[in-house]
Amino acid sequence: MKLPTPARLLLACAATSALLGSGGAWAQADEARARKIAGGSCFLCHGANGESTSEAFPRLAGQHAGYIARQLEAFKSGQRKSTAMADMVARLTPDEMVALGRYYEKMSLPREEARDPQLAAMGRYVFLNGNKYSGVPACAACHGTSGEGTATLPRLATQFSGYLHNQLKSFGKRERTTDNAVMHAVAEKMTELEMAAVAEYLSSQ
Repeated sequence: MKLPTPARLLLACAATSALLGSGGAWAQADEARARKIAGGSCFLCHGANGESTSEAFPRLAGQHAGYIARQLEAFKSGQRKSTAMADMVARLTPDEMVALGRYYEKMSLPREEARDPQLAAMGRYVFLNGNKYSGVPACAACHGTSGEGTATLPRLATQFSGYLHNQLKSFGKRERTTDNAVMHAVAEKMTELEMAAVAEYLSSQ
């Protein structure tokens, strides 16, 4: 039997509402699962709110969800090396990795002043302009003028300077093998001072 138009509209609205409600329920379930995982293990190194407990560990608050998920997958596959992280991600599913990324992306950190303003000023110049004499390109060309990153590139702003410095050194020595298509070539041209300066600048953005 063909339903009259008003009845068909009501059924369509009801179906749409059900789908939307279901999506909201799934989103809540994903966030609840992510919160449980983060509260069970991640917080030990990365802090209760993604603020990190040491410069040895990256701050995750405000980091792009897709980037976090890809790094977790890289740790699980062994492409990115870390004994501690390999154990942490061993049982994570792809959906849980995405959920964790979205969970931390919603968080934020207050902007902090640079501990060494003169070093940060040098870092700002290198980040925005590069160094034409050594061939170091402007970091901002990929990472944005404030280090905000993109959906595929990490947010560097508000990150610990010590952590960023160590990652640049790892790229320069070709010890880090994720996100390395460009970073190996860039970091190997940077001096220790340039790395420290860029890291100091980004930590205050």
